[in-house]
Amino acid sequence: MEDQLSLIEQKIYNRERLTRDDGLFLLKSDELLRIGALARFAKQRKSGSKVYFNVNRHINLTNICVSRCKLCAFGCDADASQAYVMEPEKALSIARQALADAPEMTELHIVSALHPDKPFTYYADIIARIHQEFPNLHLKAFTAVEIAHFAKIANRSIREVLMILKDAGLGSLPGGGAEILNDRVRQIICPNKCSAAEWLEVAQTAHQLGIHSNATMLYGHVETQEERIDHLLTLRKLQDKTGGFQAFIPFPFHPENTGLSDIKRATAWEDLKMLAISRLMLDNFDHVKAFWIMLTLPIAQVAMAFGIDDLDGTVVEEKILHAAGAKTAVGISKQAIIDFIRETGNIPVERDTLYREVQVYEGSQA
Repeated sequence: MEDQLSLIEQKIYNRERLTRDDGLFLLKSDELLRIGALARFAKQRKSGSKVYFNVNRHINLTNICVSRCKLCAFGCDADASQAYVMEPEKALSIARQALADAPEMTELHIVSALHPDKPFTYYADIIARIHQEFPNLHLKAFTAVEIAHFAKIANRSIREVLMILKDAGLGSLPGGGAEILNDRVRQIICPNKCSAAEWLEVAQTAHQLGIHSNATMLYGHVETQEERIDHLLTLRKLQDKTGGFQAFIPFPFHPENTGLSDIKRATAWEDLKMLAISRLMLDNFDHVKAFWIMLTLPIAQVAMAFGIDDLDGTVVEEKILHAAGAKTAVGISKQAIIDFIRETGNIPVERDTLYREVQVYEGSQA
């Protein structure tokens, strides 16, 4: 009788959707190389040998936050020594400098904490001012958690908030704040953030308005294996409905400096398995991203053999993950990413936020 992994292999080869039981089996399996080979096969069926990246810049507007989640080392109270908040002109000056340093930059990635006092108009004004000055720059801004926060402080619906931001120049939403889409888990790690249902409502509403988004998962803290697989199935179900998710990014939890610092960081073995399983379970997601800042460059490079097809981008300055002890660089050069991908035998493809190809570096020296 065929073993269960062989049956799963046949499902993948025949384009059959994996079940919850299949996902749980894969999580418990120690056949990492076989799982990785399956994920690589599934990835190549979608995008061949292409691995994507973009030239982007992160801006974190403030670290003052009302949520103060156990999982977070970035947010703080207003009277903390490290507290800061950017005014619109500061955000504009960062955008100007970023474009001066990298004229080919296509994306600004703007996220922040849930500030207790800044009104929704503050955020909408920043989007409007950057978009007015740089109309061709894609603004990927504000997680679903932030959108839900804006709706509450502005006493507006999620749809109204998204429409205002879209009119101001918002291009798409990043995928952060999903953590684990299970309210048992959220009550432990982020009880003051939006619920799982609210996160999904923001994503679905954005997609209905023609605003694409990403989706994430934060694993390796208090969640069970069943809750990890259910998270993937929840996203897969919504993607079936809307088709609005562009990429999925699984993040390992970095416990240092958080309220859960006694938890041990997930291993590289677990990281690679989670990336591969994500590719196999999320058959309706075109892109699975290994965010090199979270994983480290070596693991991200190996992940190219485990089903991923995207590394995010140059980033330039990342604060949230580094507050939690990430030891990676805060940015990387475009040439370094190209070399990094080429070394694995894959084809580097510079993309914009919507995965339109800017330049393919096959057989050329950038």
